[in-house]
Amino acid sequence: MLNLCHWIYQWRNPKCNEILPPGSMGFPIIGETFEFMKPHDALQFPSFVRKRIIRHGLVFRTSLFGGKFIISMDNELNMEIAKTNRTIGVPKSITRLFGNNNLFVQSIESHKHVRSSTFQLLGPQGLKLRVIEDIDLLARKHMEEGARNGFLDVKEAASKILIECLAKTVMGDMDPETAKELAICWRKFPSGWFRFPFKIPRMGVYDMMKARKRMMNLLKEVVLKKRASGEEFGEFFKIIFGENERGKEKMSVENAINYIYTFFLIANETTPRILAATVKLISEKPRIMQELQREHARIVGDRSEKDAALTWEDYKSMTSTHMVINESLRITTTVPVVLRKPDHDIQVGDYTIPAGWTFMGYPNVHFNPEKYEDPFVFNPWRWKGKDLSALVSKNHVPFGAGPRLCVGAYFAKLLMAIFIHNLCRYRWSMKVETTVTRSYMLMFPQGCDVQFSEDTKVD
Repeated sequence: MLNLCHWIYQWRNPKCNEILPPGSMGFPIIGETFEFMKPHDALQFPSFVRKRIIRHGLVFRTSLFGGKFIISMDNELNMEIAKTNRTIGVPKSITRLFGNNNLFVQSIESHKHVRSSTFQLLGPQGLKLRVIEDIDLLARKHMEEGARNGFLDVKEAASKILIECLAKTVMGDMDPETAKELAICWRKFPSGWFRFPFKIPRMGVYDMMKARKRMMNLLKEVVLKKRASGEEFGEFFKIIFGENERGKEKMSVENAINYIYTFFLIANETTPRILAATVKLISEKPRIMQELQREHARIVGDRSEKDAALTWEDYKSMTSTHMVINESLRITTTVPVVLRKPDHDIQVGDYTIPAGWTFMGYPNVHFNPEKYEDPFVFNPWRWKGKDLSALVSKNHVPFGAGPRLCVGAYFAKLLMAIFIHNLCRYRWSMKVETTVTRSYMLMFPQGCDVQFSEDTKVD
């Protein structure tokens, strides 16, 4: 009993060379996880955070998912940590899910290499040359199917577009049965990466680990088969193997597959959800919807052929659409955008952020009334006259900041714009009762379908 009491005391009063930020570590192992993960309005910071700001200030300590965390709502501190610390900080459940040799824990040099390779594929030039037409064709296909059915699940359709496009671009043509089995594996990944890391049968992490192993094997089989038969690879592997042939830094097949798996998984669990929330926000503002329909009718009307593929110039001309996307990213980003694990103690005023603790930085600046008038109002016009192509600024950090800035940011914005372009060629609506909540990930308890009108085609 004495040992138990001593253990509980040590848990609640962690050691630190200096003074820790205020806060509570909660119950042993469990910490304050359940309150942290409680579903809440997606367009508000969780009550867990808001309560502790009132109690402790903008920086406080807690325990989540069996680990020690520092949570910060201080934008200056967040940006400083993002720029000067490269080691990503994530719970053990995510490390386990992505594997030990994953994008998050790679060395600085390895991380630079994979970012550089990915940027060749998914940076502006790569998107312009290789990806935009594929996304447009896939979006049209799913939109036409939705119009025939009278409804479309936005998140599911966006997820299919994303996976089909990335699979083709990265892997090249794939056997239909393999593609089907990969799709089945995706369903094993619920919106619950952030959970306790215990690998117990019939629990979420256990099922995800089984699915991960199967997916990795399937992807490896595809790559090795293509290599043996001389089949054409997708663009990503062309870049990787092309570099090898020129004698540059080598990435093994295993590492490349691990990276692809990680990127696919992150992209599939984020962009479709943000897009669905964006469509919901648009549906609540008739003026915005009308402006978008006018913009996209103009783009189609300016073409010599209405069914011609969307061009890069068309995409760049979507001024109102880009304002909507920027505003949606601002107002829906109510999760930490900076996740780091400092390798040395960091002094913050009177307090110390200890080495080895996970640092979570929230984008509090997005809702600062000194930076944004009526910050909780969805108002795309606030972006008029501003640089709509910037991924990050001091006051707008939906994709994070520093050397770990989201490598798929350009791709995400492109997919959202093309989806909105094709959707706004139809007359559509979303049910009033559709709600957007968050339990770390965005959730749609009532679904996220759009309904198409009978006389549905605008152009």
